[in-house]
Amino acid sequence: MRIEPTAKRIRVYVASVPIADTTHARLVWEHDRYPAYYLPIADVRSDVLVPSETMNDGAMNDGAQYFTVKVGDEERVDAARQYADAPDEELRDLIRFDWHAMDAWFEEDEEVFVHPRSPYTRVDVLPSSRHVRVEVDGVMLAESHRARILLETNLPPRWYIPKTDVRLDLLVPTDSSSMCPYKGTAEYWSARVGDRVEEDIAWSYRTPLPESERIAGMISFYNHRVDLIVDGERNP
Repeated sequence: MRIEPTAKRIRVYVASVPIADTTHARLVWEHDRYPAYYLPIADVRSDVLVPSETMNDGAMNDGAQYFTVKVGDEERVDAARQYADAPDEELRDLIRFDWHAMDAWFEEDEEVFVHPRSPYTRVDVLPSSRHVRVEVDGVMLAESHRARILLETNLPPRWYIPKTDVRLDLLVPTDSSSMCPYKGTAEYWSARVGDRVEEDIAWSYRTPLPESERIAGMISFYNHRVDLIVDGERNP
């Protein structure tokens, strides 16, 4: 487990009420994928924390004390916890809120979605004149010399293609969506190739977050579900 301070001001809201506001948060990596925010209990409104009888090992494997977060008529059962007996003394006076049980999180004045953004994750979007072709069963779904490649730490490169270079007549919009703390909210398409339908094979960010604005409105396909050919070389 890794613990690091962050210079960001962190605010947490429930029912439009700020329940925590701190410039002394800690980033705690409970696993390898991304960190969680732990906030000093002194910077959390004590009147919204109702002690719970729930006790289990929790993320720290060391007997968390749980709290229900109560704001007016709103209750978020067991949505906060404290590790008062944690082996690492730095954690003992910190509160961890369940991310999705809260209504809004802000880093400084920017709302953050899905989970805290890791200081070790970088997103680069680069224009490319390489010849990019996307196929399924030999049927061309997209072909472009105007794609953009998105490089995100620890993830495979993603090619985003202008819609005018995509066979939109073969794509069917779906109700699926997903959220990314670095890119925003994505909408999805399935591909109809002959009698075969590949569900949710492509996606696009209509209004991406600032660090990913260069992919706005472009379409990307899952590398492992299509034949992706770049400058004549088929990606494995």
